[in-house]
Amino acid sequence: MGARVIARTWRGATRAEDEQAYADYLERTGMSAVRALPGNRGTIVLHRRVGDRAEFQTVLLFDSVDDVRAFAGDDLEQAVFFPEDDRFLVDRELRVAHYEVEERGR
Repeated sequence: MGARVIARTWRGATRAEDEQAYADYLERTGMSAVRALPGNRGTIVLHRRVGDRAEFQTVLLFDSVDDVRAFAGDDLEQAVFFPEDDRFLVDRELRVAHYEVEERGR
């Protein structure tokens, strides 16, 4: 069995025409901030167009719940937003989910 990590997942949506601008904004803000934290194991941003919207799902990987807390604060289930999120997001989850991930070889 491989090492266990914690995955923090969140979902939101923008207008379709804002898809790339929001992806770039996510990278400059949340993703780069998370990757700079001790205990971070990486970030994944998934996005796709569905009709007139672009759906986003983020997956943040951490070594431990304490490392998640360094990013999210004491309310681990509360989503973290950045200053211009309101400009882009037309829908968003206010709560996040956490999962244990088992990393295994190929």
